[in-house]
Amino acid sequence: MAMEAPIEIVPGCLYWPGWLDRAGQESLAADLRAILAKAPLFTPRMPRTGKPFSVRISSCGRLGWVSDVAGYRYQPTHPETGEAWPPMPPALIRAWAELAGTALAPEACLINWYAPGARMSLHQDRDEEEFSAPVLSLSLGDTALFRIGGTARKDPTRSFRLASGDALLLAGPARLAFHGIDRVFPETSTVLRQPGRINLTLRRVHRAGLSEFPP
Repeated sequence: MAMEAPIEIVPGCLYWPGWLDRAGQESLAADLRAILAKAPLFTPRMPRTGKPFSVRISSCGRLGWVSDVAGYRYQPTHPETGEAWPPMPPALIRAWAELAGTALAPEACLINWYAPGARMSLHQDRDEEEFSAPVLSLSLGDTALFRIGGTARKDPTRSFRLASGDALLLAGPARLAFHGIDRVFPETSTVLRQPGRINLTLRRVHRAGLSEFPP
């Protein structure tokens, strides 16, 4: 892992290109294969309408993020297996410790799998209680076109590419910025065993001192 000064894309959005080297990417991909064997990918659905997302998801850590007709939420068990989410691997804990800039520990890591053709529309990460902690993202696999705006949906946006091994932090004024993935560029990485992209987002869910779980 190379610890260099980040690029500030917009205020509070910090970008570390190539933060994970090839060996680190491959090691994290192996960790994720073990996690997904215990907590398989599932297809989330939009609240109320039940429309399926184009991405498939899972989680690791104390909590996992779920979306279905009942709404968006965090819960301690996988919605299909009923089992507790696997723990975060040490590489993710180290990434948070080095890049997040907070003493609050992450409680959830959302695993998004973008198969070829998948995308994520502009949205805010606002299902957490604690907005003083950032959202930290790590990319593996094919390069994606990431778009970020402001805290209002109609604010101007800018786009740039996230490649395998890149790290991105949304904090401060960017913590509630609208952001999304417009497209994934095929055949831009050989890190994963199949075409596509994995995005990992580490989040703090509860306010300090109010976690349902022991430290």
